[in-house]
Amino acid sequence: MAATNSMNGVPVWRPVGTTPLAAISPTPPAVTIVGGGPVGMTVALDLGRRGHRVVILNRLDFVPAGSKAICFSKRTLDIWNRLGVGAHMAEKGAVWNVGKVFWGDSADPIYSFDMLPVKHQQMPGFINLQQYHAEDILIDALAELPNVEIRWGHEVTGIEQDGKQAVLRVVTGGQEYRLETPWVIACDGSRSPVRHMLGMDFEGRVFEDNFLIADIKVKGDRPCERWFWFDPPFNRGRSALLHKQPDEVWRLDFQLGRDIDREACIRPENVAPYIRGMLGDGIEFEPEWYSVYTFQCRRMESFVHDRVIFAGDSAHLVSPFGARGCNGGVADADNLCWKLDLVLRGEAPESLIASYDYEAVVTADENILNSTRSTDFMSPVSQAVTAMRDAVLELAHQHAFARPFVNSGRLSTAVSYPGSPLNTPDEQGALWAGIPPGSVALDAPVADGWLLDHLSHGQFTLLSWHADIDAPAGVTHLRLEIMGDVEALVVARYDLERGSAYLIRPDQYVAARWRSPDARAVEAALGRAMGKK
Repeated sequence: MAATNSMNGVPVWRPVGTTPLAAISPTPPAVTIVGGGPVGMTVALDLGRRGHRVVILNRLDFVPAGSKAICFSKRTLDIWNRLGVGAHMAEKGAVWNVGKVFWGDSADPIYSFDMLPVKHQQMPGFINLQQYHAEDILIDALAELPNVEIRWGHEVTGIEQDGKQAVLRVVTGGQEYRLETPWVIACDGSRSPVRHMLGMDFEGRVFEDNFLIADIKVKGDRPCERWFWFDPPFNRGRSALLHKQPDEVWRLDFQLGRDIDREACIRPENVAPYIRGMLGDGIEFEPEWYSVYTFQCRRMESFVHDRVIFAGDSAHLVSPFGARGCNGGVADADNLCWKLDLVLRGEAPESLIASYDYEAVVTADENILNSTRSTDFMSPVSQAVTAMRDAVLELAHQHAFARPFVNSGRLSTAVSYPGSPLNTPDEQGALWAGIPPGSVALDAPVADGWLLDHLSHGQFTLLSWHADIDAPAGVTHLRLEIMGDVEALVVARYDLERGSAYLIRPDQYVAARWRSPDARAVEAALGRAMGKK
């Protein structure tokens, strides 16, 4: 088994040990993060690289193992690449772009899809990587920042706010201390103690179906692809899913139905028939982790509560189908950190944080909508609905037009914010086929590397094509003026004409674009994107 032992039922991947009180820094943090998972550590890495003093309070004193997040999307990899860890994640992970959908007894897929339809980008469509490996990579990156401190085995037991700061009660090794901090980012998971301390709850839908996760070690030369089955012979009337992970570990996921004996379902003798049914009677495997789960599609009404900001599973929950949980949480971190950075530096009003609430809620609602639809498609509630689902599968086998209606989990992609208060509308009468305000920038090769690498410095960027205009103070100007095969791809993807320009936010989202920009228009759009107008 991957876990060397367990503590209070939580499997241990790598012990770290409790941080003693004598070892903690007396320097007060600008931001305190509650929770040491991938989302909390991504927040810490982003803010830490921007120079802020950050403390992570992690109630665990080890890196947990077990069946947790494994699928990380291109957008998450782009974010991590901006923070200096994306290449390491992709190198360690199992890279895949192709998914296949199977139905019934056929050994051939009814169709396949490509998670990287736009080629010539630095990062792949997806990687599969055990969460504990991702956390190890993030921990190593944080260790290089002297202004970031992880306090292992420090549990928050109380919180108070006064409009200017929060005061946390923290317990470690039987001792309690108080920590004053201007901002708290709650990344403490689906059962968020911070959320409960503030008397908050989720709204949404709880599903009654049950699913079995079987992480196993098995040797073999199977392709690194996502395989999803509807009504396979080894799990009649239900679904199944197969993913490859590093270290010869595979994740198998089986729909079980309602009203099950959860303890019986994870007994090795009961799991083995599912595994052999999917992979073959003669397969030899070693169990890594078995668990049964149900899920919810719910969120908090709002994510910002005075000095406490919620991100990741503490703010919203989705089903695992579509890999929108951890990826959605990393998107929260990406959206929040540049805004909080500007507020901490006094360069933007605190009201800018309200745009995080708006945009993160839009993302959560998009993820919840897609997760709910996926579950409803995979788990029909009546014979009539099952017949309709099967008719869609039959059509998809023969006709491409029906394939978008097949829902085996709409996989995580970047969410757009067309209604964001930070967007500047296009010039009246301007015709565009590029990337609109509120959408994430698209990568492309440039003469000296990749476009997104030029948008990874944590500032606003003015991207122009032969535009006779200077960037405002504090804005990086990326001029594309040498026409070649590489630059032509950028020009095409952004629908650039001579004189055109884009203003791109620090999180690589488009804030504004112009066919004929002038300094006043760019300044106004910058002010709006910073929450000043």
